[in-house]
Amino acid sequence: MSQSRPFAGVFTALVTPMREAASGGASVPVPAIDEQALAALCEAQIAGGVDGLVACGTTGEAATMSAAEQARTIRIVVEAARGRVPVLAGVGSPSTAQSVELAQAAQAQGASGLLAVTPYYNRPSQDGLIAHFTELARLGQPIMLYNVPARTGCDLLPDTVARLCALPQVVALKEASGSVLRTQQLHSKLGDRLAILSGEDALNFPLYCVGACGAVSVVSNVAPALTAQVWDLFAAGQHQQARAAHERTLPLAELLFSEPNPIPAKAALALLGQLEPVLRLPLVPMTAAGRERLRAQLQALGLLA
Repeated sequence: MSQSRPFAGVFTALVTPMREAASGGASVPVPAIDEQALAALCEAQIAGGVDGLVACGTTGEAATMSAAEQARTIRIVVEAARGRVPVLAGVGSPSTAQSVELAQAAQAQGASGLLAVTPYYNRPSQDGLIAHFTELARLGQPIMLYNVPARTGCDLLPDTVARLCALPQVVALKEASGSVLRTQQLHSKLGDRLAILSGEDALNFPLYCVGACGAVSVVSNVAPALTAQVWDLFAAGQHQQARAAHERTLPLAELLFSEPNPIPAKAALALLGQLEPVLRLPLVPMTAAGRERLRAQLQALGLLA
């Protein structure tokens, strides 16, 4: 990764391993973060060849975590990475003030940069998005913008991204609109000014072909080496081989999004013996039929004996 593109290649949007909480009383049991399993997951990702780690994103169930839990999770990932790969910290919130507080805490834990999703639920205007990200930029930390309209109800438009590129802290964009055309529009408008990363595993190879320089991946939780291989082959100019490797990942990508993320990813990692398939409500474990389809696909890929 060059200085002009500090965030490129495959970044794993980490799940957050959890342990069942003891039940009792009238309150809803809240699973605890499994710190040992999280550190081990980070090690497995780095050994698999990924280029970076993302803590406390959507896949990490950050929406169900307290600010203190998010800070602790980021610290664990930073310590596990030991400077070998950059660590981005998710700082998503519908409140700009809260996003800034989460970003300050992430800085204090040693995060390399911020993954900043558009504020969700309250659906700000494009000017509101400019104001939101400008406040985050005041902290001076590198920012990867994150556009995922299907989850947030808010679309970060190319002209707005171009305006945000006036901020030197804005260095990358995770584009998860599901549109190959959108990535082409962004690359045509911005060239190499902004590192565009695929936010949709099924579109990784197509987006590489139109200017994306990596991916923020859910699939790499389960198959880090294979997901990294697609990018590494493409970056080396071996496009046919990269396409073939990408096509191998497609059935797994389909299954990992067959139920709400990260339910299937945690089910797959449980099958691989890396964590327990524990989630925080309102997410619930994967259906038995879904788990069996996952098991068969993991076996087909040689990931599960």
